[in-house]
Amino acid sequence: MNVTQVSRRSLMLGGAAVLAWRASPARGLIAALGTARLPAAVEALIGKMTLEEKAGQLTLMAAAWAGGAANSLNPIAPTGGYAAQCADAQAGRLTGVFNGNGATMAREMQQAAMASRLKIPLIFAADVIHGFRTVFPVPLGEAASFDPALAERTARVAATEAAAAGIDWTFAPMVDIARDARWGRGVEGAGEDVLLGCDMARARVRGFQGNALTADDAVMACAKHFAAYGAGEAGLDYNSVDISERTLRDVYFPPFQAALAAGSLSVMAAFNEISGVPATASRWLMTDVLRDQWGFGGLTVSDYTGDEELIAHGLAADERDAARLAFMAGVDMSMQSALYIKYLPELVTSGAVPLARLDQAVRRVLRVKATLGLFDDPFRRIDPRREATRIGTAANRAVARVAAQRSIVMLKNDGGLLPLPQDRKIALIGPFATGQHDLIGPWNVYGADSEAVDLAAGLRAAAGANAQITITLGSGVEAPLDGGIAAAIAAARAADIVVLAIGEGQDMSGEAQARTDIVVPAAQQALADAVAATGKPMVVVLKNGRALALGGAVLAAPAILVTWFLGSEGGPAIGDILFGRVSPSGRLPVSFPHATGQEPYHYAHKSTGRPNPVGPLLPYKAHFRGVPNTALFPFGHGLTYGRFAYTGLETDSSGKLAWDGALIVSATITNTGKAAADEVVQLYVHDVAASITRPVRQLKAYRRVSLAPGSSEKVSFTLRRSDLTFIGADMTPTVEPGDFLVWIAPSAEADGVSGSFRLTARR
Repeated sequence: MNVTQVSRRSLMLGGAAVLAWRASPARGLIAALGTARLPAAVEALIGKMTLEEKAGQLTLMAAAWAGGAANSLNPIAPTGGYAAQCADAQAGRLTGVFNGNGATMAREMQQAAMASRLKIPLIFAADVIHGFRTVFPVPLGEAASFDPALAERTARVAATEAAAAGIDWTFAPMVDIARDARWGRGVEGAGEDVLLGCDMARARVRGFQGNALTADDAVMACAKHFAAYGAGEAGLDYNSVDISERTLRDVYFPPFQAALAAGSLSVMAAFNEISGVPATASRWLMTDVLRDQWGFGGLTVSDYTGDEELIAHGLAADERDAARLAFMAGVDMSMQSALYIKYLPELVTSGAVPLARLDQAVRRVLRVKATLGLFDDPFRRIDPRREATRIGTAANRAVARVAAQRSIVMLKNDGGLLPLPQDRKIALIGPFATGQHDLIGPWNVYGADSEAVDLAAGLRAAAGANAQITITLGSGVEAPLDGGIAAAIAAARAADIVVLAIGEGQDMSGEAQARTDIVVPAAQQALADAVAATGKPMVVVLKNGRALALGGAVLAAPAILVTWFLGSEGGPAIGDILFGRVSPSGRLPVSFPHATGQEPYHYAHKSTGRPNPVGPLLPYKAHFRGVPNTALFPFGHGLTYGRFAYTGLETDSSGKLAWDGALIVSATITNTGKAAADEVVQLYVHDVAASITRPVRQLKAYRRVSLAPGSSEKVSFTLRRSDLTFIGADMTPTVEPGDFLVWIAPSAEADGVSGSFRLTARR
């Protein structure tokens, strides 16, 4: 069995984090791969290396010969120049570089490494977050597909393209659970839910790594950011995190365990502190949990200058102290700070760092390079001919279009305004109506807006040769345009229907892009209000990297599509949806709040001792003044061009789940509409009384069904005791007999059909 053939069933449903992982075959497999004996010739290298060469194997730097947006993605530019980096490679002072520029660069640098004393190959890494040159929807958008198989497919294409450009290792997937939409980096993850996060983590790891890590189309995955980066106070990036160990094990750890179970051989430390200790210096996190409890034997790497930042945190006295703290906590490789190459040799000779710890980290790095096949062939993924033929192909673009179609979520469609007829005059208005900007989305190194298809082109193609489409910007992204609103009003009055393309620019989401008010920018809101006042039917097409608090004419529009940042084929995909070539099928992976002040909001919250019942807001109950403690549009919500009815919840075994048995829960789903469509059917449970209070609902399963008009399908889910596990009072996975509520529903806050069952005690 290879590393990508581990079990695809979640090991952590309901928070069964530690015991399930300890008992899993996947854990043993990954631990074995991570501790397997090195080939004798590679093992012998460790005894031949100087302390500086060992520290060099733990030093990763941004490529001095960089490409695309690489130089602008981080605050510190590479120093010393390309010739100096090649010299470091030849001197054994460098383990590899990241975000470089293609096979030609990789070949030259690898040749320098092959001229070194020990000829240890370099590793080439990159931020391949949502595609390489073919750009897919941002991960949060792709999570809206509720389709892990699709996520595996897009990651596979991304790996094939990246590997063709000489890349061995991607810093993805980001598996952080994000429950505060103010945090800009939530765009890189799968949203607020643990089950969906686990499923997407596994899928993306499998896609990146393929069937064998030695293949020339495989790249090593990196689960990041360990841990709880998405739980920063107030949604502020890099901010402190102070949460309970139970919440870590119940919510934030499971997607990492899922990624490791799928075969990820690297983990990146988070920037944030947890309970006063930065993750990069947390031995409890990086060694006690990751290594000792979970048995991880792969490679750990700091985030960009994360070790150096221990000084600013107030933990380390100076650079030397920062290097020591991070390394002894269990961070094997330093990214970008160069602190390890600068200080580790002296730290070892002084006795502050044991030589055995240095050799341990070097052995892990060499083992990863061997697993990637680099000792057998250092140029395995470096071939300009493959680079010229594998990247940006028509087949890859076709996958991007399907991914974009499935990521779009229709929030509203009052009166059946969509799909649009092809014989009407359409006014396409807004700052995202046209132009080669804000198309590929945030945090993409190698894609280009110039190679993506914009909304105007997509609409014209979908509408056909007789399209009557006018284009008016109306406003900028965050500032008004002189005469913009007047021009937009004129265009709207001359049209039958308005398509309003508004939302966030791609520089408003991603790292260091936290927002205090997650609303449509004021200039665009004013545009929407003015255009709506013309009385023309309006379809709002949102571009966004997070959940938004919608209001005014935007919320009042009869039709709203959430289109995220869809990548290379975004325009055609939106056109397909607007004109009914494809029925929308996406579902929200994050809850849209009524107001920013509700954040952090997520559907799986606790009831509190004073829950407000559904209906009028009552005094002395848990809600904000004038705002219900619900979502404006909840997790799992999304409409289609069909219309679905849920009837007849059934449970077998008289509603009893035996301790070692299984319970089948079913409902009949009927498409009562006039169009064929896909419905994402969702199963939620609530533990009525437990030793630790439980969320009001938790997603336990979901299934996509395709139904023609008038057709029905009985959809069944199987529940087992493991699905009801949570972290108990003693910090171990716990399952307690008792009563549970169950829903099969179209979203986390929809009624659907409901019932109950009882988990019986062990006999």
